[in-house]
Amino acid sequence: MRQPPQPPLRGADPDVVRAALDGGDPLPGTNGRGPADMGGFGGRLDDRLVRDILGRQPVYSEADAADPTADGAWAFTPGDLEDPVVVPPGGVRTADGDETRLTLSEPPAADSDAAMAAVTDALTGALGVDADTEKTATDDVAVAFSGGVDSALVASGFPDAPLYVVGFEGCHDIAAAREAAAAIDRAADLTVIELTHDDLIDAVPRVAAAIDRTNPMDVTIALPLLVVAERAAADGYDRLALGQGADELFGGYSKVVEPADDHRVDSDTVRGAVRETIETLPGQLERDVCGLSAAGVEPVTPFLQDRVVDAALRLPGELLATPEARKVALRRVARETVGLPDSVAGADKKAVQYGTYVSRELDRLARQNGYKRRMDDHVGQYIRELCN
Repeated sequence: MRQPPQPPLRGADPDVVRAALDGGDPLPGTNGRGPADMGGFGGRLDDRLVRDILGRQPVYSEADAADPTADGAWAFTPGDLEDPVVVPPGGVRTADGDETRLTLSEPPAADSDAAMAAVTDALTGALGVDADTEKTATDDVAVAFSGGVDSALVASGFPDAPLYVVGFEGCHDIAAAREAAAAIDRAADLTVIELTHDDLIDAVPRVAAAIDRTNPMDVTIALPLLVVAERAAADGYDRLALGQGADELFGGYSKVVEPADDHRVDSDTVRGAVRETIETLPGQLERDVCGLSAAGVEPVTPFLQDRVVDAALRLPGELLATPEARKVALRRVARETVGLPDSVAGADKKAVQYGTYVSRELDRLARQNGYKRRMDDHVGQYIRELCN
């Protein structure tokens, strides 16, 4: 399906992007809140398609386009094209093909005190909770709130915004969100969206179409986010603030704690394992941004601002993850600088597909409809049936 010409570039001023590409600067840096201040960029610049190093602004072109930069041959969402191919992160696409122009830096670990100070400065600035950051209007922003430290930090930057949590009755995320909202005196701001099986059946085709994927992992991760975004949009909000990137940047996964003994990562150091998780961000953000776009809202992602990414890359291993704690530096900022209660700053969090019970209930529906677990990819087969 051919669309009208797209806005040419998202996320940054054209001169900033030109300078970044010419100088090989993967994190040119911006300030403030919102999608235009994430540090990412993507779109058409001059005679080329461009995308930032972490893929924060997905861009696609038709697979068979003679000129991928021509009007109608490229788009910000895959559903706007017949045979979309994503521009690689840090890449430039022209009629001659793709070229990698940006690579993510690998700075050495900073001294612990200096690294902690830099992360504190970056996070408080990105969240807008320091005295020096110029505040921007936020009356069009809602917050996706699961009750963990990531979403609670994001909520601290938007003290007047509504908070939304989604899940099945009795799920971890709804219980955690209620407890956390009460602990930070925001219980009145919380809206709980309880899912049913009918909601899942209705949402799966929309999610699959929005993200251009039907595998169970991506669909069950994207579905809760899409449902929250749709509700926020229906309530009149144009932007949704998210905690995306916190686990990847700050050592939130169990596999990075003792990487030498964990088959899920190749590195044998905490910093190396965290680096591997950071490198998964482009694919995740492609999914999440497309899901939000389908709901008609734009992402606000404080943890993905360039200044935060740069500071996180310099953290030593002991400020990332230890056998006793994960996201060490992030939790310190939450406790010591933002002032979140320990019950929130130290809370454990389940992955969204499990914390909302979406994965569990989609598996239940698949089996009820004849797709048994002994079958290969039984949930994926059920998803594709729903889409058809």
